Amino acid sequence: MNDQKPWYLSRTIWASLVSVMSAAAAVIGLPVSGLDNAALTDALLQAITAISGLIAIFGRMRATTRIG
Repeated sequence: MNDQKPWYLSRTIWASLVSVMSAAAAVIGLPVSGLDNAALTDALLQAITAISGLIAIFGRMRATTRIG
């Protein structure tokens, strides 16, 4: 396992963040008993992928210099 990737592409990191957030939500009194952490992690990753794609498109449209 010599390949490296940014932290934000790691499913383990996102699943851990979802677990920490759901535990924190339970501590402050939000109802999280029916929460499916795996489904929430997948939904967050899909949303992040969509947002990063939009940022890439808009960034390229606003660019003032050519790629190359």
